[in-house]
Amino acid sequence: MSGIVVVDRSEDWPVAIPGVEVVTAWDYLTQDSFTRLRGVRVYNLCRSFGYQSTGYYVSLLAGARGHKCLPDITTVQDLKLAESPSVLNDEIEELIQHSLARLGSSEYLLNVYFGDSPYVRHQRLARALFNQFPAPLIQARFVWRGDSWRVDTLSAVALGEVPASHHEFLYQTARDYFTRRRTPRRRRESARYDLAILVNEDEKEPPSNPRALKAFEKAAEDLGFSVDFIDKSDYGHVAEYDALFIRETTAVNHHTYRFARRAAREGLVVVDDPEDILRCANKVYLAQLMERHKIPQPKTLLVHRANLADVGRELGFPLVLKQPDSQFSRGVIKIENEAQLKRETREFLERSDLIVAQAYEPTEYDWRIGVLDGEPLYACRYYMAPAHWQVVKRDANGVKREGEHQTLDVGEVPKTVLGIAVQAARAVGRGLYGVDLKQFGKLVKVIEVNDNPNLDWGVEDLVLKEQLYRRVMEFFLRKLDAQTRSRA
Repeated sequence: MSGIVVVDRSEDWPVAIPGVEVVTAWDYLTQDSFTRLRGVRVYNLCRSFGYQSTGYYVSLLAGARGHKCLPDITTVQDLKLAESPSVLNDEIEELIQHSLARLGSSEYLLNVYFGDSPYVRHQRLARALFNQFPAPLIQARFVWRGDSWRVDTLSAVALGEVPASHHEFLYQTARDYFTRRRTPRRRRESARYDLAILVNEDEKEPPSNPRALKAFEKAAEDLGFSVDFIDKSDYGHVAEYDALFIRETTAVNHHTYRFARRAAREGLVVVDDPEDILRCANKVYLAQLMERHKIPQPKTLLVHRANLADVGRELGFPLVLKQPDSQFSRGVIKIENEAQLKRETREFLERSDLIVAQAYEPTEYDWRIGVLDGEPLYACRYYMAPAHWQVVKRDANGVKREGEHQTLDVGEVPKTVLGIAVQAARAVGRGLYGVDLKQFGKLVKVIEVNDNPNLDWGVEDLVLKEQLYRRVMEFFLRKLDAQTRSRA
């Protein structure tokens, strides 16, 4: 049995699907056999999700039993608060305007069945709504206000409210959903845990290249995982997994953060977890964190409109100006004089009320120490790009040039470098990090801590080879085994 469809009455669901059992809500709530089930998926199709109703308790107790429920109790609550359009992200807002364009009426009802719509023009919108509010049956009411469409209400739909003309589409969509395979291979029945790896095939500079992703997959399968590669369209399926590994560049105002947030809320072991993304994505936070823990860093100032006149005097020229959410050397500028400082800070402060300025301290290379669960994992030297002060140089057309890299055994790294890297990573958390440092003889300073470090085949794995990928997967396994023991 791969899943349970829970309904108020058996006759509410007349469709037989292999591996899926239809049970009444009352039986699910009261029979001990369902309480003892482990690792089962529950599809809650009750007629009502009102507070403390039978349908409400199905989703609530499914979570208590460790069952993967659709919708889970958090989604049930989110739907009750979904009348405001502010709960929808910009991507969905754009889809609403595109999907409902050219409609002659002033309101429109859209039913979404397992993330799909009977109407081709609304299928992308249906999928996006399901991704944000993963519930089997959703109804969205849109109204035309002024010059655009707005969400008036968004709610779970009872089976009895599905129009008769949609029944066959609903049943077929359910069959497809329950039997869905994300990869051509069959899922191994012996798998201990289900791991999802979030990737973006269109990303130009992903944190892991294709050969590294294959190495992660092999390492995970060798340890007993079943592995699926997912993308941002699979948000509604996150709860079906035991763990999530994000191998797409993370950001706060981005679907990667929403994936991490949902995975953590569902109790998955997730790397990067949402707190790591929030912390490492902002250099203002990191600067204050390093200061609090007395971890050495270049002389640093938090810059705002009131202290601009002090920056040059405090740090001298040249200095380095950083946008808080800068990545991959973007948004990090070398400032040569006061006039450039005023010009660039004016632009930076339009996007953030606080920015970071640091003393310019050039080195031939930066250290990158990978830290996993508070222990060193790998060590690299990233050399500066030719005739440039950073590891990556981009021209006006966005073409990049990178410096050389050297991967070392962590045993060959100076103890001071390793010690400060581990100290900085532990200040953030116990996940996977890449700590960038500069070394001046015996003096070592932290530049930043990355929550989503590159793990590329042919670079970071040159010393450990396949062991690099296995150690990351062993981290997931330890965490999941600990969870399993705590629930026993």
